[in-house]
Amino acid sequence: MAVKTFKEELKENNYTDEELVKLFVDTQRNHYFEKLYSRYADKVYHKCLSFVKDSAKAEDLTHDIFLKLIFKLGTFKEDAKFSTWLYSITYNHCMDQLRSNKKRGEVYQDEPMEVSDDIDLNNLFDGDDIEARNLKTALDHLTVDEKGILFMKYTDDLSIRDIADIFKITESAVKMRLLRSREKLRKKYLETIIFLGIFFVKVIELIRYFINS
Repeated sequence: MAVKTFKEELKENNYTDEELVKLFVDTQRNHYFEKLYSRYADKVYHKCLSFVKDSAKAEDLTHDIFLKLIFKLGTFKEDAKFSTWLYSITYNHCMDQLRSNKKRGEVYQDEPMEVSDDIDLNNLFDGDDIEARNLKTALDHLTVDEKGILFMKYTDDLSIRDIADIFKITESAVKMRLLRSREKLRKKYLETIIFLGIFFVKVIELIRYFINS
């Protein structure tokens, strides 16, 4: 009877993320960490890429995050969800790096703001037809924190409570920031569309002028 290697046994056992964390912490065997890495490296990379827009920098950030993860796994709480915990580390690391590289930027002022309990925060734009290119242009006008909180809510579908834990703020403050960030993005998106519309009108006028002259 053939004896299974450790890697073969690990491949056959469909361990959950949380089980892999515990196994790695208890045994310090790299194979358990490598399994987590294989599951999440690509996802973490694309989250980093959404912030820095540079593949080389995104790869560096991904490497740094997983290096940081090795030392943080011992602090992981067993009742938590690993993916949410990892994404919180990813967002915090990316936003910290961007803040340190940015000399100027907006700072949130969480002054009191009335937020209705039944307000719909589940949709970025309410039924609007969104063009990806214009949306990306509008996102470039947002601060690091504004983009981060929108990505957490509308890309990763994190709960208000999870986002509050990541930012270390109250849930009501998260709702305020989401509302403001969403409205700012909507405004910048509409401004982008209007600008492009005016630009194309001017181009058409110039073409007609040269044709008729």
